[in-house]
This record gives sequence, structure tokens and C-alpha cells, in this order.
Amino acid sequence: MSTLDPALPRLAATSRRDALVLAACQALYIAAISIDLTLTGLTGQQLAPVPALATLPFALITVAGAVVTWFAAQLIARIGRRRAFVLGAASGAAGGLVSVLAVMQQHFWLFCAGTAAVGVFQAFAQYYRLAAADAVPEALKARAVSRVMTGGVLAALAGPALAAWSRDWLSPSAFAGAYLMVALLGGLSVLLLAGLYRGGDAPVAAAAAPPPALPARPLREVMRQPVFCAAVANNVVAAMAMMFVMTAAPLAAVACGHAIDDGARIMQWHLVGMYGPAFFAGALIARWGLPRVLALGMALCALCCLVALGSASLRAFELALLLLGIGWNFMFVGGTTLLARSYRPAERARVQGAAELLRYAATAVATLAAGPVLQGVGWATLNAATLPLLVLAAGMTAWWVRAERRP
Repeated sequence: MSTLDPALPRLAATSRRDALVLAACQALYIAAISIDLTLTGLTGQQLAPVPALATLPFALITVAGAVVTWFAAQLIARIGRRRAFVLGAASGAAGGLVSVLAVMQQHFWLFCAGTAAVGVFQAFAQYYRLAAADAVPEALKARAVSRVMTGGVLAALAGPALAAWSRDWLSPSAFAGAYLMVALLGGLSVLLLAGLYRGGDAPVAAAAAPPPALPARPLREVMRQPVFCAAVANNVVAAMAMMFVMTAAPLAAVACGHAIDDGARIMQWHLVGMYGPAFFAGALIARWGLPRVLALGMALCALCCLVALGSASLRAFELALLLLGIGWNFMFVGGTTLLARSYRPAERARVQGAAELLRYAATAVATLAAGPVLQGVGWATLNAATLPLLVLAAGMTAWWVRAERRP
């Protein structure tokens, strides 16, 4: 006869506290990366020895994140989440300090090193949501992922404001103060993770003898599962559609005759859409089920494209980017929940690393392609080009749903 482990209430409380700590760290990370994304292009333009290199520091954030994400998963498996997350946050703090020094000394390549270190911070921070999902039972994974994502709601809006507030702290060195703020946010993450985070796995109701651990399968076998394919398709397509359209939107708005300040407001609506649903996405998944919420996310992304195709007015830009943000959130939270269901504990590091590497690589391609595609074919065609990606995600999701319904 099975008995309830008396340690379960304590473990459950630890899991809830860990989720709150991860949500706070997610907020600090989003705020820090928002500062970098807001000012790095301008700073690179000031420091670059030739104009062609002006965007290199900005690109290195994504490139460094893509390169490190696989190794981050392996390090998490080797030394544990707590130490690995502390190391990642410390890299963000160090990157901010290096950037401060580079701006004050007008040293372009040192600035590139600083932004690359922030990219390492980004690579580790991407595992916050997966750590939260692993720390709770199956039925609560979507809520845990959504709870961590709530940390980005205010931070996404606060980041640009923090950049404007702090950029003159170290005057006359333009923008150096903002990178000092990045260092402070990374340092605060270090303190939270080191002091409060425990990084445990989900508590499981114990019987008289715990079930034996299932052996790790080859990565190829895991990746052939419908649940894994649906998870990666939703995460990758959501990221590609979001970065493709979001990167081009401010440029397209200005090209359509709108002011630069209008472009900033468009991005604010997009950020609200990205992180606002985190307050209820988990509950929505619990009530409606994953397939419906994923389908709703794809439909909203498709509706974004249709709105953009129909009008170039400012309201159309704002509505399109808002819909895109909400659609991304539903697909991303749902895809992360599916990913957490696709692996056994012994497979976690390899599977998470592979999935995040695929997502980062696709995001980098979409980011680099957005500008040339916008210049080559225009805003309307760029939006239309995302629709086949959504069809692919819908097909992979339908495959998983059919596999789940088989006896």
C-alpha cells in the first residue's frame, strides 16, 4: 500500500519559492537585456572603427547565446541549476562592467566582449522556465512556465526607461551609466539565486519503493517523438515569426511615414502582448488544454500578418504587433510545456540543449534576414512569408495530437 511521503509539503513549498525566485530573476534578466537591446546599436555606431561593424556588438548578444546554450545545458547537468544560474548571472554582471569600461575608453573590441558576455547571461536565463517546469508535477508545468514568464511583464517596459534614466550616470561618457545598470541587475540576480534558489526537481508521491529510473534514450529517438517535434516546432516558429516581424516593424513604420517615437510605441504594445498573457496563459492551458491554446497562438500570429497586409496605418502596426506578442506567448509557453514532457530525467541536459540550440539558431537567422527581406520585398510580403512557418507548426502539433489520441 502506497503512503504519502511526509516531506512532500516541504518540497512543494520549495518548488513554489523557486518558481518565484526564477520569476524575479527573469524580470531582472529581461530588464538588463532590454537596456542592451535599446542602446547597443547606438553605442556600436559610436565606437565602430568602420560603419560596417556598427551592428556587430548587437549581433554578438544573439550569437554568443546560440553558441553557449548547448554547453549551458551540459553545465547545468554537471554542477546543478543553482551554481550554473549564478555563473550565468555573474557573466551578465561582468559583461555590463566590461561594457562600461569599453565605453569610457572608447574601445570597440572590448565592447564586443562585453555584449558577448551578456549573450552568455541570456543563454543561461533561457533555462529558467524549463527549471520551473521540471520542479513541479506534470499537471502544473504550464502554470509554472507561465509564472516565470510573468517576470518579464513590467521588466520589458521598464528596461528602456531604465536605459534612459541611467545612461548619463557616468557623464560625459555617453551610455556608460546604462551598462552599469546592466551590471547591477546581473549582480542582483546573483544574490537572489545564491541566497534563495534551491533548484530541486518535482516532488513525487512515494510508494514503499520508488520506481527505478528509466535509462536515457539516444537523442535521435527522443527527437523523433511527436511531442518533441511539436514542442520544437512551436518554440522555433514562434521565435522566428516574432523576431522576423518585430525586427522589421520599426523600420517599416518609419518607411510608411510614421515618426520614430511611433516606432517605440509600437514596440511597447508588442512587449505588452509578449509578457502580459503570462498572468493567465497557464490557467488557460489547464482549462482549455494545450492543443487549443497552441492553435489560438498560431491563429493570433496569422491574424497579425493579415492586419499588416491590410493596412499601413499606425493603429494597424500597433494591433499587428500586439497580436504577434500574444500569439508568441501562447505558442512559447505551450511549446515549453510540451518540451518538458518529452524527456526523461536522465535525458534532460541533452534534450533541452538541443531544443534551445535549434531555437537560437532559427532566431539568429530570422533576425539577420529581417532587414534584407524588408528592403527587398517590402513589409506586406515579409508578413506573408511567415504564414508557411505557422502552417508547419500547425502540422507538427496536429501530428502530436493524433499520437496522443491513439490507444
